[in-house]
Amino acid sequence: MDSAVDSGAIIILSDDDEDDDEKDCVLENSVEIVEKKALKISDSSASPIPLDEDLVVTFSRRAEVLPHARYDCPIHPFMAADCETGAPLAVNHLICNQCFCYICDKLASTCVMWCHSGVCHCNSHKKSEFWNNLRNSALLGRLKNFNFTLSEIDAHLRQAETMLQRFREELAILFSIFLKGKPVEVYGVNPSDEHILIHDYTPVYEFVSTFLNMADKHDDRAAAIMRLGAAEDFIQHYTGSRVMLIQSPMANTSEAKVMLLQRVISSVRRQMVMSGFTSEFIHKLQDFYKRLSLPAELKNLRNSLCIRPWDDVLLVTVLKGQNVLGVRKDKGKKDVLIEEISVVLLRAEVLQRQQRYRELCRYLRVVQTDDFILFQLVKDLTPFFMCLEGDFPRALLNLFPSVAPPASRFTPRTFLLYLSIFKTAAAPKLIVSQLAQLCDPEASWEPIKGALPLKHDGLVKFTLRILSCCSAVFTDFWKEMLIGAATDLSICIAAHAVPLLNTRGSRA
Repeated sequence: MDSAVDSGAIIILSDDDEDDDEKDCVLENSVEIVEKKALKISDSSASPIPLDEDLVVTFSRRAEVLPHARYDCPIHPFMAADCETGAPLAVNHLICNQCFCYICDKLASTCVMWCHSGVCHCNSHKKSEFWNNLRNSALLGRLKNFNFTLSEIDAHLRQAETMLQRFREELAILFSIFLKGKPVEVYGVNPSDEHILIHDYTPVYEFVSTFLNMADKHDDRAAAIMRLGAAEDFIQHYTGSRVMLIQSPMANTSEAKVMLLQRVISSVRRQMVMSGFTSEFIHKLQDFYKRLSLPAELKNLRNSLCIRPWDDVLLVTVLKGQNVLGVRKDKGKKDVLIEEISVVLLRAEVLQRQQRYRELCRYLRVVQTDDFILFQLVKDLTPFFMCLEGDFPRALLNLFPSVAPPASRFTPRTFLLYLSIFKTAAAPKLIVSQLAQLCDPEASWEPIKGALPLKHDGLVKFTLRILSCCSAVFTDFWKEMLIGAATDLSICIAAHAVPLLNTRGSRA
């Protein structure tokens, strides 16, 4: 249908029901506005038909203005400059009801620095590095020292930052009191010099300890931030001159700082291994700690947080069995899998909880550490971990290597425990770090998935090998194994053990 109006324009509406001939004469668009003059030239014979007013505008209003930064205000123009802080530029100080301060992230009407000389938040905008840094400092607070971005901050980290601010204020007051000291008469001491004061660091130590206790109850990431943030404050404490110190570790500034920092390191280290932190978050914690200015008495703790994240290339290849030496060349540098014993113990605990026993055995076989004695206690558990994996043949091989076999350090109770594991294909459900912990009478036993009990011949061979390499089991064998009702198994073992006992007795 074609309709003409006297307004100087014509609206052409196409009807889908028209036949093909008529459709050819109509433009492809269903609605199109054309000049009236052009239509008359092309169709001068058409008679004008009154237009039905299907659409009538009865009311309109200005679009609602949503909250926005001042530089995006649709009402007041904005003049941008890189770092103008002296006074408002042009009309930058003018605001509407929805203008927000870019720095404070709150309504511009409540910003106390909006037109303050030397700061002038009204000139701030997102395209200036100067204003962006100022915004990050204002919104991140002390979290900026960890190189966080605003997108990484959640409610937990925000709460941690608030608590750190309060902690710093209260700590400053307590440290100021400590520096002033107290007269020696308060402690019942007769001074040789009336100017000597006693400085007791104990109240400061207790306050920091209370804050660290609070951190234990918070989200893992927030707790790590709280601990390291507190360390940044207390490590700078010192003792004045001409002072008398109380003979107590907590009262002495240097000794107290060592104890507090060691506690912080131990807690954060455990979190790095066990809390599932991303490698990016771990690196930020490590970088923050490296930037701390440690005093002389704390210098030996400088590298205490140098811990590999779980996705470290060398560690991953070792756990997967792709690297059996624990050595990797990275850009010409030799990278060796060396970790402190505390980290080794933590990784062993994590892998046990995740039931990744085969990976744990690979790790213990390769990793190097700083405490051979404690490490040997953990390595002696490798056969037990192989049992939990359901691989009894490999467990037996690991019990009797040619050099320093773990079986040689068995006790009679440990021997009976392994004998029961091989006989029943079940094992105690425990998280252990040394052989002695296996013999927990209250531990519940569970069947080992995919494991089959050893046959009688295998159990007898295992027993005889234990008797031949472990003097403690050999001495107490009859006492522990043969007292009580005899079984087919004990009779079979005794039949093979008697000749061995006679041989060892003749040698003695």
